[in-house]
Amino acid sequence: MHSKRLRVLVLLVVLGLVAAACGSDRKSDSSSSTTAGGGATTTAAPAGKTFGTLASPCGPGDAKTATQQGVTATSISIGYGDDAGYAASPGLSHQISDAIKALTKWCNEQGGINGRKIDAKYYDAKIFEVNNVMLDACKNVFMLVGEGWAGDAGQEETRLGCKMAAMPTYTVSAAFAHGRDTVVAVPNPADQTPAAGLDQLAKLYPDAVKKAGVLTAAKFAATDETVAKVLQASKPYGWDFTACGTVTYNLGGEDDWTPIAQKLKDCGAQMIYFAGSIAPNFQNYLAAASKIGFKPYYYVDANFYDEALSKWNTNGFADKVIARNAFLPFEEASSNPATKQYLDLVKGNGGDVNLLGAQATSAFLLWATAAKACGDKLTSDCVITEGKKITKWTAGGLHVPLEPGKNQAPDCGLLVALTGGAWKRLVPTEAGKFDCDPKYTASVQTAALAAAKLDANRISQQFVK
Repeated sequence: MHSKRLRVLVLLVVLGLVAAACGSDRKSDSSSSTTAGGGATTTAAPAGKTFGTLASPCGPGDAKTATQQGVTATSISIGYGDDAGYAASPGLSHQISDAIKALTKWCNEQGGINGRKIDAKYYDAKIFEVNNVMLDACKNVFMLVGEGWAGDAGQEETRLGCKMAAMPTYTVSAAFAHGRDTVVAVPNPADQTPAAGLDQLAKLYPDAVKKAGVLTAAKFAATDETVAKVLQASKPYGWDFTACGTVTYNLGGEDDWTPIAQKLKDCGAQMIYFAGSIAPNFQNYLAAASKIGFKPYYYVDANFYDEALSKWNTNGFADKVIARNAFLPFEEASSNPATKQYLDLVKGNGGDVNLLGAQATSAFLLWATAAKACGDKLTSDCVITEGKKITKWTAGGLHVPLEPGKNQAPDCGLLVALTGGAWKRLVPTEAGKFDCDPKYTASVQTAALAAAKLDANRISQQFVK
C-alpha cells in the first residue's frame, strides 16, 4: 500500500506541473485573441534555419575562449534530466529528456552554439536523489537546461551554494520557481495563477460554475496549493463552491469511488475542479460516477491533455472533461510549424512526446537563444541576463507569448474538450488562437508562497545564506 500511495503522490506532483504553464503578450485592456507565433521578438518566419518562426540560435561561429566550468573553446557541457529511474513509476517524465536529446542533436548538426558543440549530461533524480545529482552537476556542468525534477525543493540549498544557474522545464517548489539564477521559459510562479480557463468556463456554463465543487487528494501539499489558487482566482468570475466545497479522496486511491461520486451528486455539483492524476484515480472516479448517472462538467489542468485519457475514453465517461492549455494543441500541428517540428524531431529521434516534452523544448530554445547572444564570453551570468531580456517568447510558436524574465503567470489561454477518443479545441474556436485579457493573471497568496520569503524583486530568500 505504501508503494502505491507513493507512486500516486509522485504522479500528482509531476503531472500537475503544467498547471501554470502559459503566458501572454499583455497587449490590451480587454479580452482578445492572439495568434501563436514569433520567437524572441518577431512573428514573421526569418530566413535560414528555424524552429517554427524562431531563427535558429544554433550554428557555426568563432568562439575560442574557455570562460567557466563546462565551457571550452569547442564545447558547452549542460545538465538535463528527469525522474525516469524512480522504481515505483519507471520512465517518469522521460519525455523531457527525449526532447532535450533531440534538440541537442538538432543544434549540434548546425554547428552548436557559436561553433561550440553541446555536450548534454543526463541526470536521473529518481525523485529522491535530486540533491545527489545536483552535487554532481555542481562539479561537472556549465548550466542546467531543461531538467525536470519533482523534488526540486531538495536541490535548492546545494544549487545556490555552488551558483548553478538553471533554465528548467518546470518548477515545483515556490523557492525554485522564484529562485536566484533561474529563468523559466514557461513560468509557474507561486504568487500568481492563470485564470483564463475560469473566465472561459463561466461564460460557457454560467449556471454550472455557480454549483461548483473540488475533488482532490487529502492532506497533500502540492495539490493543496493548486486548489487554494483556483479557489481564490475563481471568485471574480462568479464561481461558487459553497454547496459542495472541497471533497477529498485518499492519496493512494479508493477501494470504492461511488460514495465520493454520490456525495458530489447529492450536493448538486455541476462543475468539478479535479486536482490529481489521470490514472488510476480520475479514471476510477469517472467510472463510478457514470454508474450512478452523475455527469457534471470537469475542469482540469493541462496535464490531462494526454492521449492516455483519450485512448481510455472509449466508454465516453470523460466526455465532459475540459482542460486548459497554453500550448497549441498537437492536433493543429499541420498548420503550426513549431508544433509539427517538435513532434517530428522527437519522434524522429526515437523519443516520446507530451506537454512536458514541449515545455522542455521551449526551455532549450530559450537557453540556446540567450547563450548565442553571449558570444565568445559565455558565462552563466550572461545567459541568465540575456534570458531575462527576451520578451514575447513563444518558442517559435509552440505556446502563448511569455516574458520569462518577469516570471509572470498568463493572461492568455485556450480550452480543449474531450469527446470520445479525440481532443478538440473549445475556446477560442479558431485554430491557432488564444483568448487574452490582462485580468487573466490572478494574484494569489498561499502557505508555500509565504515559506519562500520573496524579496522586493520576487526572488526567494528561503535558502539564501
